[in-house]
Amino acid sequence: MRLFPTRTVWILLAVLAMASVAWAQGGKLALTLEAVKVDPAAPGPDTLCHLSVTLRNAGSRRASALEFVVKVNGRELPAYKDRLYLEPVEPGATREVRLFNFWSIEPGRAAPAPADNKLQIEVTLARASWMDRSEQNGAEVWTLAGPAEGLPVTKSVTVSLKK
Repeated sequence: MRLFPTRTVWILLAVLAMASVAWAQGGKLALTLEAVKVDPAAPGPDTLCHLSVTLRNAGSRRASALEFVVKVNGRELPAYKDRLYLEPVEPGATREVRLFNFWSIEPGRAAPAPADNKLQIEVTLARASWMDRSEQNGAEVWTLAGPAEGLPVTKSVTVSLKK
């Protein structure tokens, strides 16, 4: 007889906890990815692409300490591992957050050009924290106030490559 729940039960409990938070907020998550933007919109091969996301904070507290996971055609970009974006997103506000640039298909590298000539960019906001701001001895102090609920959230965009 097991005294501790199995991994599956823990996963189910976590999903139910996130669902209850979303339900308590009227089915609306506090932090959402509204858009993923790639510039240029139709890159050629060996092109530096600028990536940004629009993040909406429908919560009642400031959010920051944003952790992203970015995949291009299913391959996770290692530049995002163990990185935090410390840009604050005020309650009730929407903010564009510039992420790391990435290269489109690079000729002669490990990742060949996709057969359909499209890049699928998937951005996940994996973690974020609520933040409190105060002043101590004339200095602004930011303090973590707990993890943002309802994460991860994911948004994708597909761009066509120029020939």
